[in-house]
Amino acid sequence: MSKISIERPKLSLLTCFSTIVVVLLLAVVLYLAIQYSFPPTSKPPAATQVFTVIPAPSITPVIVMPTVAVPPNVTVVPTPAPPGEMGIGAYVQISGTGGDGLRLRSGPGKSNPPLFLGAESEVFLVKDGPKDADGFTWWYLAAPYDDNRKGWAVQNYLSVITDKPTPKP
Repeated sequence: MSKISIERPKLSLLTCFSTIVVVLLLAVVLYLAIQYSFPPTSKPPAATQVFTVIPAPSITPVIVMPTVAVPPNVTVVPTPAPPGEMGIGAYVQISGTGGDGLRLRSGPGKSNPPLFLGAESEVFLVKDGPKDADGFTWWYLAAPYDDNRKGWAVQNYLSVITDKPTPKP
């Protein structure tokens, strides 16, 4: 039996490394050639979709309510309260608080924040009301002597006075 010998080519480490470098350089050149051969594409801005909703036909009749024209210069003026009765235009004073005073609030109801404390026997002019809230009847009061003292107060601690107060000099 004879032995057949096959000669193996001898590859040096330098040859292997050189081959790998050449293959990588060719890959980079190919990638760059592909990238720069096509112009850069910029996407156009996305168009905004506009939908028009058209209701489906219906056999339900549509009732058109007539409109009532209101003259622009018409104002509703409340009727002043008769003398001695609680109402808009009446003068009231705080009473029955035992000297503790009465909180006047930013709106009718105990959940509205207090604006100031009205003193016992302090006089106010009723400007608006009545409004029911939290189980009480509320009136909007304004001090005739000070534009900053106004707010909503509970009727339970107000008493109507018949004489109009005179401003203090």
